[in-house]
Amino acid sequence: MNSSSALRAGAMTSSMVSVSPNCYCNCNCSSTTMMHMRKTTKMPLSVAMKSKVVRGVRCEVAINAVEESTTSAEAKVGARVKVKVGVKVYHVPKVPEIDLTGMEGEIKQYVGLWNGKRISANLPYKVQFVTDVQGRGPVKFFAHLKEDEFDYI
Repeated sequence: MNSSSALRAGAMTSSMVSVSPNCYCNCNCSSTTMMHMRKTTKMPLSVAMKSKVVRGVRCEVAINAVEESTTSAEAKVGARVKVKVGVKVYHVPKVPEIDLTGMEGEIKQYVGLWNGKRISANLPYKVQFVTDVQGRGPVKFFAHLKEDEFDYI
């Protein structure tokens, strides 16, 4: 088989249907169909590596790992937590700073997902706190925290 027929075989892959509906790498490949096509056309390994055969398989493994980690994080929404490290926030109106150390709150949202895609949020847990402010009464506010900054109650 010459290189032009191998490239034609690789070009046919762009019309394949994706194995995963959540494929983020734009590979548009079906790994089983691609592997079968590589065997029947005897495509050289170097051409197969450049084509979407390997990328489709890697994409499936990565998507499965992301889905497992985000479902466990989303299951923690609604849990009560207590801040265990020194974190100060400055965004509560008419209060110069609030130290969150030892405060209890509730996880309201996991922001590591946006429109079904995993994003690299540095502080992925949105936690709601309620504190008494002198002259104002109880005030609700949110703070974004990492998982190692709080303990579950």
